[in-house]
Amino acid sequence: MQIIPALDIRKGNCVRLMQGRASEEIVYSRDPLAMAMRWEREGAKRLHVVDLDAAFCGRPVNKKLIATIARKLSIPIQVGGGIRTVAHIQYYLKNGVDRVILGTKALLDRKFLSVIPRLDRGIHVFIALDTKNGKVAFHGWKRVSSISAISMARELDKMGVAGIIYTDISRDCMLTGPNTKFMLRLLKEVTLPIIISGGISRVSDISKIKKLSPNRVSGVIIGQALYTGKIKLKDAINI
Repeated sequence: MQIIPALDIRKGNCVRLMQGRASEEIVYSRDPLAMAMRWEREGAKRLHVVDLDAAFCGRPVNKKLIATIARKLSIPIQVGGGIRTVAHIQYYLKNGVDRVILGTKALLDRKFLSVIPRLDRGIHVFIALDTKNGKVAFHGWKRVSSISAISMARELDKMGVAGIIYTDISRDCMLTGPNTKFMLRLLKEVTLPIIISGGISRVSDISKIKKLSPNRVSGVIIGQALYTGKIKLKDAINI
């Protein structure tokens, strides 16, 4: 199970948004590349990068900056935010990104998902299952659908994608602990690898997640807890 630091980019800065709300932004660095290199130095084996500007407007905005980060780091990075076309996917994969993450497009265009198995056998595509009260959110978390996250996960399980990134929006950046109850339900319903995000606030949270299913939870994304110092990256990796 990998510990994956989050690097959210908005207007060229490294930021965190409370529960995804653009109005509640905390800027942690004016230099996302320097922050990415810091996490690599501290032992990260993978980085989770989100283009928040792209998530809000529906097209890659910070793709050149992200490509630079991918080239400068020796560890793989996964990228999400505003990836809505095959051309977007191919741009990132050709520019050093190891894995792309689809969100809104996967929810609104099921036919698009049929092309995923043909893109490098689907091994580089994860789907973001961003949930609020058990429903799937989209368009940068600004809208919540009527689609059950569990039913969406079951559908994805049959479609040839590489895995799921599950985020509980209500807990994101809130340092209130992960939603392990829902995680257990999700693990029972699908066979895909799952990366967990949202609410991680202490190393004991990581232990709880690891115990849920050590062979199925392939990673834990940590953001706010790392940036505030509540969790030290080396401690998270050690546990």
